[in-house]
Amino acid sequence: MTARLKIILSGLMVGQLGSLLVLFGNPVNMGVCVACFYRDIAGGLGLHQAGVVQYLRPEIAGFILGAFLISRMKGEFRVRGGSSPILRFVLGFFLMIGALVFLGCPLRMILRLANGDLNALVGLFGYIAGIYVGIQFIRKGFSLGRSVKQKTASGYTMPLFAIALLALLFARPAFIYFSTEGPGAATAPVWIALGAGLLIGGVLQRTRLCTAGGFRDAILIKDYHFLWGLVGIFIASLIGNVTYNLEFFNLGFEGQAIAHTSHLWNFLGMTLVGLTAVLLGGCPLRQTILASEGDTDAIITVVGMIAGAAFAHNFGLASSPAGPTFNGQIAVMIGFAVTIAIALSAVRSEVTIGKGVRSRG
Repeated sequence: MTARLKIILSGLMVGQLGSLLVLFGNPVNMGVCVACFYRDIAGGLGLHQAGVVQYLRPEIAGFILGAFLISRMKGEFRVRGGSSPILRFVLGFFLMIGALVFLGCPLRMILRLANGDLNALVGLFGYIAGIYVGIQFIRKGFSLGRSVKQKTASGYTMPLFAIALLALLFARPAFIYFSTEGPGAATAPVWIALGAGLLIGGVLQRTRLCTAGGFRDAILIKDYHFLWGLVGIFIASLIGNVTYNLEFFNLGFEGQAIAHTSHLWNFLGMTLVGLTAVLLGGCPLRQTILASEGDTDAIITVVGMIAGAAFAHNFGLASSPAGPTFNGQIAVMIGFAVTIAIALSAVRSEVTIGKGVRSRG
């Protein structure tokens, strides 16, 4: 099987599972949304009190365990990290802020578009713009540093987190929150959601499909390998939606599920997501897969995303179908300032180090 066919098939599988999860009960246009799922988990753990988005999404546990098991089987579980952990936490934090102002991660953006939501098209343009800006820093030598071997135990953080989530989901102790209305209450059966997550995690561990990587490689080195996978996600989701979710299909800007029509902030929210994702080296789903393989840098990024989700709902930064909040708009602009400052400092550090090396030669 050719590499192109493999990546297309993996995209088709993700897109089809996204549509099926909606059919089985997940929110419309949110069959799979990594940012939304981490937001729900943050709420379920009591890190925020937005009652309509609190649920320990088993899909996330599935992504983690699927990728972990396959990486162990293939000898690709390697514990490494130590590459600017604080900066990665901050970038993950603001990635989540941008996603919640837009109302979705890059994967949900594609799934929304496949269901006719043209607001996602505005978000797509913003996402590409953010990636393009990030590429300019990469071309100038941006780097968060090299990862090095870490203690073996730290690599098991994400699998243990996934097991803990599942244990709490099934046990339902009093200190865990579950939405009774809103998106958090719209859920596919646990075993179906977990099974879908395991499949997606396992397949994406093998193919390394990444939304940010797809556009980055196409722009930077004219390599369209991952882009074919994104096309597969869109096509499979579109076919699935018009086949068994047609009642939810809605072509246009108005009346979309869990979305708003503020074009400027749809664009800017996803621009921030694209910029942070390309600097981090992967979108939210890719960061989750990397973290499951023992990458402690990606683990720190995921922790930053969860913290960003909690902060966004505790301080009124997340958008709603009524539109973005003023606090959210300010947070996006702060996110741009902080992210660009990090990028500039990393570029200058690389230049300084390079000059030092040449002068010693």
